[in-house]
Amino acid sequence: MRDPIRHRESPEEFPETARNAWHREFPGNAVSVSRVREWARGSLSGHLPAPVLEDLLLLLSELVTNAVVHSDSGRTAGGRVTVRLAMSPGAVRVEVTDDGSAAGVPAVQVPEPEDDGGRGLWLVDLLATEWGHHRDEAGGSVWFRLSDH
Repeated sequence: MRDPIRHRESPEEFPETARNAWHREFPGNAVSVSRVREWARGSLSGHLPAPVLEDLLLLLSELVTNAVVHSDSGRTAGGRVTVRLAMSPGAVRVEVTDDGSAAGVPAVQVPEPEDDGGRGLWLVDLLATEWGHHRDEAGGSVWFRLSDH
């Protein structure tokens, strides 16, 4: 059973008023995964210790890949993925919003060693301080928080 402090199936207030906050929209395609990573690295370099930034980039890449592969963002022409980053005292928060999917809600799968994929949310659950997801009329979002030290 998942610790309710680490995982929430409801929206969390995104700190729009954070002093260090970034927001960008990307096309819903595989090329965007590396572009998101590059943009996030440029935005957050100097704000986080290198190991935290590397963990963040790994988890962000997994969430953007999931959005492209498992949502309408990657299945429909003009699909989009929106990424938000925000620094707050002691933490950094990341949110990836996609165009939604009728297929279901994000779920952690425990991968077998020989599996080629399926590690995205498992890694988020393993490395993030807390994480969650929510859906609304605009689509689906998955967010996570990491300690900044």
